[in-house]
Formats: sequence, structure tokens, C-alpha cells
Amino acid sequence: MNQLLTKCPICNGELAVTRLYCPQCDTTIEGHFSPGRNLFANLSPEQMQFALTFIRCEGRFNRMEEELNLSYPTLRNRLNDVIRTLGFEPGREEPQPQAVRLSADDRLRILDDLAQGKISSEEAQQQLRGVKKTESAGMETSPSERKG
Repeated sequence: MNQLLTKCPICNGELAVTRLYCPQCDTTIEGHFSPGRNLFANLSPEQMQFALTFIRCEGRFNRMEEELNLSYPTLRNRLNDVIRTLGFEPGREEPQPQAVRLSADDRLRILDDLAQGKISSEEAQQQLRGVKKTESAGMETSPSERKG
């Protein structure tokens, strides 16, 4: 069976699926269907083969070096190419919130808020760790920054 095309081979426009067929019961359904968002459909056959090899080798470049007879830098470049084609930026990590050391007063205030039912136990745990997301901006703040 052929792979589902998502781009027109003539003009590179988005293709729409208009007919679905079940060979088991001989049912045909016609209409306009979205093929869904399949990031892997954007990969070339070579990139897809590389991704499958990467998965089969459990992401271990030393096994891939032996299997594909390629150097580490070449493998790394090909992986970065796949990552970019999937719409991500290689080497970019999600920023981790920085924990802030709490004062004794901050800890007592958090525990008082918990005891009074002003915050949930999950919120108290987050605050006691020194980091809490603000609801409006989604930014990280420490309990001492929220005072006042």
C-alpha cells in the first residue's frame, strides 16, 4: 500500500482526502477529510529510515555507527535535520524554573495559607519548593516576590 501524500507533487499545495475505502467489507466513504497532523509525513524517505533506525537502536549512536557505518558527527547532523523537519529546534532545552531559597516567614505563611484552605496541598508543595507559576502571565515567581 502506498504512503498517504500530504502535498501535491505538481504545485506542492495541501492535499485533501476525498474518499476512504475498506477492503474488508467493500465500503467506500466519500467527502472531505483532513489527514490530520502527521509530522512524520514531512520526512523524506531517507529521513524516515534514519528515524526508524534511531528508534530501533534505542537512540544509541554507537550502535547506529556500526549499523550505518557513519561517523558520530554525520549521525548527529542527520538527527538535527530530522528534528528541524519535524518543526523543532535541535539542542534547545525547556528552561527549568530556578528554585529560590525560602525564608522561615515564607514557609510559615505558606503553611498558614494551606491550613486556612486558601491554597491546595499541590500549590503549597510548589511554593515550598520555591517556585510557583503565576496564573496570568505563566511566569515563574518566588514567594518573596509575591509579597506586598
